[in-house]
Amino acid sequence: AVAVVKVGVFSVLRVIFYVYGTELMGQLHLGVATAYLASFTIIMASIYALTRDNLKARLAYSTVSQLSYVILGAALLSPSGMTGGIIHIANHAISKITLFFCAGSIYVASHKTNISQMKGIGRKMPWTMAAFSIAALSMIGVPPVAGFVTKWYLAVGSIEAGQIPILFVLLASTLLNAGYFVPVIYTAFFESPEGEAAHGHPPLHPVPQSVGAMAASHGDHHAEDFGEASPFVYVPLVVTATLSILVGLFPDYFLALAKMVIR
Repeated sequence: AVAVVKVGVFSVLRVIFYVYGTELMGQLHLGVATAYLASFTIIMASIYALTRDNLKARLAYSTVSQLSYVILGAALLSPSGMTGGIIHIANHAISKITLFFCAGSIYVASHKTNISQMKGIGRKMPWTMAAFSIAALSMIGVPPVAGFVTKWYLAVGSIEAGQIPILFVLLASTLLNAGYFVPVIYTAFFESPEGEAAHGHPPLHPVPQSVGAMAASHGDHHAEDFGEASPFVYVPLVVTATLSILVGLFPDYFLALAKMVIR
């Protein structure tokens, strides 16, 4: 899915660079119009992501927002902006595949799909949620993870293009990114699972229950007894999370490829 959704933005890049060309795009002011349309999409998709409790739905709207960074960078028509847009194809792919891997790992291990159900899950699935946290920081744009490289080049590209309002769009989108990713991390690591007291222990004096209620309660407790999914599930997501850090620390390869495209 992460590869398939890139087809649309890749096609837009082909139109900008090879059908119109950056010079004609600038003369017709199509670059500015496209940049602001992409900016609108970035903000609106991020707001939609904020309202979704289903983890995969939140990630899906995040993808709409993140792919618009690619178009935004190309539409700025400045060297740094175009570089940032192109390298985000790779940066987003590595980080977002990690996030979707994590969502799959959580479902395989616990059958949970909603963020509100994931209280304390980071204590039971530390590898999965650590990888999720790294990839989320990349999407937010925190150094030294891959997404920071994208936002740095987009910010510099906005200044080169004289489009200072785009800087405020990038700032707003970064805050929105944090708004829909940080609560997931907080819920997973710092909130107590349902049915536990404030200190993470079952209530000392449970209310008497009927036999049927006790059986249901026992079933619920058993359902909560889970840990990491199979290594075949969580090892790949740890690898891709590590790649997000490595690409953030050593971005030269993808930067060189991006600069070859815009020559």
